[in-house]
Amino acid sequence: VQLVESGGGSVQPGGSLSLSCTGSGFDFGGSCMGWFRQAPGKEREKVAAIDSDGRITYTDSFKGRFTISKDNAKNTLYLQMNSLKPEDTAMYECAAETPPCTVVVTGGSYDADFEFWGQGTQVTVSS
Repeated sequence: VQLVESGGGSVQPGGSLSLSCTGSGFDFGGSCMGWFRQAPGKEREKVAAIDSDGRITYTDSFKGRFTISKDNAKNTLYLQMNSLKPEDTAMYECAAETPPCTVVVTGGSYDADFEFWGQGTQVTVSS
């Protein structure tokens, strides 16, 4: 199993970035996928998840600016990030829960048993 993120980089506040996560070695279409981020000195945050049926869940604080999607034909998960702020600076990671998988909606976020993780892609937002 391999997950490889790409698309990170440096951007000015208010800018946009599109992250990708390409998976291999597992049933990508049948898996639940998620995006997470971790800033230095802070705990990992759940950003968004998409289950095997395409149902999407966001942690409340990311609704409206971030959009998760996936293309099963390309085995690729995406995260479109708009109106970026300096506080969005973090390492962004994708994760997979192979089938059978479930994304449980919790109060303002979600839970899933993610088994595999990518190495992350760094996003830096600064002027």
